[in-house]
Amino acid sequence: MEAPSPDLLDEQLFTMARTTNKFQNRGVDEAVLRRLYDLYKWGPTAMNSQPARVVFVTSLKAKARLAATLMHGNVEKTLRAPVTAIIARDTRFFEYLPVQFPAVPSARELFSGNEGLAHETAVRNTTLQGAYLILAARLVGLGAGPMSGFDAQALDREFFPEGRFKSDFLVNLGYPDPEGNFPRAPRLEFEEVARVI
Repeated sequence: MEAPSPDLLDEQLFTMARTTNKFQNRGVDEAVLRRLYDLYKWGPTAMNSQPARVVFVTSLKAKARLAATLMHGNVEKTLRAPVTAIIARDTRFFEYLPVQFPAVPSARELFSGNEGLAHETAVRNTTLQGAYLILAARLVGLGAGPMSGFDAQALDREFFPEGRFKSDFLVNLGYPDPEGNFPRAPRLEFEEVARVI
């Protein structure tokens, strides 16, 4: 099978891809969500820490629980999305490091003894993994609508009552309805955001 051209990948991942706010009335098979994970898990994280944990919310009952934690403007589009991924961080991600990062045998102790470092590492790398999930969704043909606009404490009480996982952000997933996009907003130019030194 011939690999997609760089231009097609540019379009699929970035230049033609859009934040999806409206989805087709079509479910997403669990096999597609598993494929999504099999792609995004390969994105790099610090010390291969992989702190992100994801709950794919699909049932009407679970969606109702989620809706109760959302800001008003996010409720309807979330209820209409076939899937909402809760991207959360494992506050004890470092317990897996002896297997995930055997190159540094003391990696677990580095984090278990430093709550601030563990928190900073988990937040940064969970967000990275959430971004990888969005790109992987585009590769498997899904649209992605990432969002904040929820009560994190309420969501965590509802979905993570044991307290180990903490929500970071949400991503609505499904097959995009091309009629549901806002007009594309402008992006800043290179000179406005970057410099080469």
